[in-house]
Amino acid sequence: MDSPSGNSSMSTKLQSSGSEEDLQALMDQRKRKRMQSNRESAKRSRMRKQKQMDDLMGQVSELRKENSEILTSINITTQHFVRVEAENSVLRARMAELSHRLQSLNDILSYINTSTGVHFYVAR
Repeated sequence: MDSPSGNSSMSTKLQSSGSEEDLQALMDQRKRKRMQSNRESAKRSRMRKQKQMDDLMGQVSELRKENSEILTSINITTQHFVRVEAENSVLRARMAELSHRLQSLNDILSYINTSTGVHFYVAR
């Protein structure tokens, strides 16, 4: 005959074994949830990084477009500057030529004024 303590020992082992299985199942379930949560977190992280990359690529594209527009504007301004400089050079040469002619005419008028006694206005 089995003693009452012998049966209870066997029963405790069965309960303990069942309890360990339940504990293992609970730990496995928590591990699966943690793994799933980590996968979802990693996916969100990848999506966030992809969005950042897309945003940065958009900024790069916009900045390249702006740079191109600025370069075009600089080229147009440079061409305008070169034309104005050339025109100024021509005008300076023309001014020097006209100043020289005026001086020559004034010299002639001065000579006439001195020689004839008739006074013509001499521009200075």
